[in-house]
Amino acid sequence: TFAIPHGGGGPGIGPIGVAAHLAPHLPGHPLVDCGGGEPVAAAPYGSPAVLPITWAYIAMMGAAGLREATQVAILNANYIAHRLRDAYPVLYTGRIGLVAHECILDTRAMLAEAGLVVDDLAKRLMDFGFHAPTMSFPVAGTLMVEPTESEARPELDRFCEAMRAIRAELAAVARGEMPADDNPLTGAPHTAAAVCADSWGRAYTRKQAAYPAPWLRFAKYWPPVGRADNVWGDRNLACACQPPAE
Repeated sequence: TFAIPHGGGGPGIGPIGVAAHLAPHLPGHPLVDCGGGEPVAAAPYGSPAVLPITWAYIAMMGAAGLREATQVAILNANYIAHRLRDAYPVLYTGRIGLVAHECILDTRAMLAEAGLVVDDLAKRLMDFGFHAPTMSFPVAGTLMVEPTESEARPELDRFCEAMRAIRAELAAVARGEMPADDNPLTGAPHTAAAVCADSWGRAYTRKQAAYPAPWLRFAKYWPPVGRADNVWGDRNLACACQPPAE
C-alpha cells in the first residue's frame, strides 16, 4: 500500500492484497462488480480525492524537502525515545538502539503492577494538553509515538515531561500511595466543571488533577468532557444530526 506521508498513520490509498478466503469480506460496490461483500462507498476502488493530497505534498516539498522532512521526523522520534527510555521501555530498537520515525513505549508491565490499563494513561495525557499517541497498535497495551517533522524541540520536551510525570503517578499507585480505583489516571480527564465543583471527594487534590505540570498554569487545555466509555460508544452509535426530514 501507499500511504500519505505524514505522522500518525495515514490512510492507505493503494491496492491491498488478501488471500482468497478473505475476498468475500472486502467491500463491494452496488453498480460495479469488483468482488467483495456489502458496499461501503460510492467509489468502487477507493476515493480518488485522496490522490491529489499526496501529489501536492510531494510536488511542494520536492526531493530535498522530502529528504529533510524524513530526517527530522526520524530525529524527533529518536529524541523522544532517548529522553524516555529510562522511564518507559522502547520496543523494536535497532542494533545500536535507534528507532525509525516512531517509537513504541511499552507500558504493559508498569500498568499491570499498578492495576491500570493503557486507556488510563492515554486519557491522563489530556490533562496535560495532549491527544494520546496511537494506542495498542501494533502491540496491545503500548503507545506508538510518531512525531512529525513539524514538531519543535520545546513541544517534544513538553510531551516528554508529561510522560515522565505520568510515570511517577503510575509508580505511586503501584506503591499503594494512591488507590488503584481512585487516582489521577482513572479519574482523567478532568473537566473545569469537575475541578471547580463544590464537592470533590477524590483521593487526590484538585491541583494534582488539573495542574500536574508547572506550564499548565499558563497554558491550560480543559477537556470538554470527562471519562467516556470507549467500548460502549463504539457499540452504541448515536447520531446528533437533525433527521433528514428537517
